Amino acid sequence: MENQQSEKQGDLKALIDKIKDIDTAMFSTVEPDGTIRSRPMRHMTVQQDGTIWFFTGYESGKSHEIKQDSHVNLSYAKPNDTLYVSVSGHAQVLRDQQKIDELWNPALKAWFPEGKDDPNIGLIKVTIDQAEYWDTPNSAVVHLFGVVKAALTGEPARPGENKKINL
Repeated sequence: MENQQSEKQGDLKALIDKIKDIDTAMFSTVEPDGTIRSRPMRHMTVQQDGTIWFFTGYESGKSHEIKQDSHVNLSYAKPNDTLYVSVSGHAQVLRDQQKIDELWNPALKAWFPEGKDDPNIGLIKVTIDQAEYWDTPNSAVVHLFGVVKAALTGEPARPGENKKINL
């Protein structure tokens, strides 16, 4: 059990290291009719426990979608490094002034003109359930060469690391 917990902590740390410097995720929610809806959103922080925080309009469409169905997916991509990450979890829409103060960035005034005290300001807290990533540490050219080589030699391609993490 302890070894399994240690492995999960190592997997979580690897995941956080992969996404912490990718500022924008495609944030997907479920509309009331079951349609998946995605939009780009910039995360404010990824905590060591895997909690991911976003600012949002408290009365926005996405906030209402989350209140109806908390399942969300975050898709991160760093194409130049051939890194792709999918994070599935549950979200909550909160008004937590202490957390707003902690995460506030003056650039957010573009969306919240009254600053930290804007009446429409809210936070989205995403708790990760599972994640999967594909990480090819080589350049796209080296990766393409490997795929072509595999096709010509009949040997399997070595696409890089693919890992599924359940938390």
